Amino acid sequence: MAPAVSEDVWAEQDTNPDAIEAALRVLLRRRHAENESLAPARVLNLIVIVDRDWKGEIANRLDRVGRYHASRTVLCALEQGRQTLDAIATVSYEEPAEGNLGIIREHVEIDLGPMHLPALQTIVDPVLASELPTVLWSPHGHEQAVQALLPMIDVMLLDSDDVPEPTLAFERVHELLEHVYVVDLAWLRTTPWRERLAASFDLPARLAALDEITALEIRHRTSSIASGLLLTGWLASRLHWLREPLEPINGSGLRGAARRAQVEIEIGLRPTDQDAPGLGGVTVSCGDGFSLSLDRGQGGLSIREQLPDGASMTWKILGASRGEGGILGEGVRQALLRDPTYGPALDAARGLCPAAG
Repeated sequence: MAPAVSEDVWAEQDTNPDAIEAALRVLLRRRHAENESLAPARVLNLIVIVDRDWKGEIANRLDRVGRYHASRTVLCALEQGRQTLDAIATVSYEEPAEGNLGIIREHVEIDLGPMHLPALQTIVDPVLASELPTVLWSPHGHEQAVQALLPMIDVMLLDSDDVPEPTLAFERVHELLEHVYVVDLAWLRTTPWRERLAASFDLPARLAALDEITALEIRHRTSSIASGLLLTGWLASRLHWLREPLEPINGSGLRGAARRAQVEIEIGLRPTDQDAPGLGGVTVSCGDGFSLSLDRGQGGLSIREQLPDGASMTWKILGASRGEGGILGEGVRQALLRDPTYGPALDAARGLCPAAG
């Protein structure tokens, strides 16, 4: 059973940032005075900008990130017509076992209006824990809020699959990378596929097959074309493929070709019906008759290998994916890391996007 979590709460209407910050200090001081084995977590700030009507849904997603909660989360809920600030500050903790240290995490919700966006930095800055990396997540867009906070953040958390047109999504990420580190949930959805593909070709007898790949097919949820392009871009960047923009296939996917040395690689991205965001399957084919297919299945990834002699093998990798519930938590964790493969994959994916018009 999960340990019980206790909370201390402060709330005030028509408040201001200094009052919120002072309330947090009082809550933390009071809790530490009553139990000296409790201490505030000091790893990461997370700022979240949401539409107020969706605040509950986003709060539920944040509750499910598991052990990757930010040390202090500041959720700003935008409400049309609002002219004052309302706020709730919560410190949550688990009573530690005797002799152990317990961790306190802080959560602040601020209801604000469009009139506050130009001064959003002065509202949020006093409420953040000082001298910690700060992550910004704005799942509903709110570009004005993003621009206001961009000078004070270290990491931008976003989801390229949220943008219907991947060209626009990738251009936006490219611009942001000039200012902050970017964690892209669409990229994280490809992690189990990248891990399994890399492991499958890591055997010495298989390494040579990477030079003989002749076809790549990626099956993805209709709304997750960015994930499909990023996985294609990852392979293209790692294997040094010469690529050109893919072409739409009458609204049913993308197709095209890349080249390495004298070998042409057929590329196809095909939408498939599935509930979960991200990829549904990947097939890599080689000129000697070898092919490897990975497909999403209940409980893990289903693997099928077609060998050059005509024989085939199938098996399942249990628990190969974190599932959509774990993607946001992994995004928060990745804010403390640096992935050197995302940038090259993004550049390659931009080059694979269909030409405008």
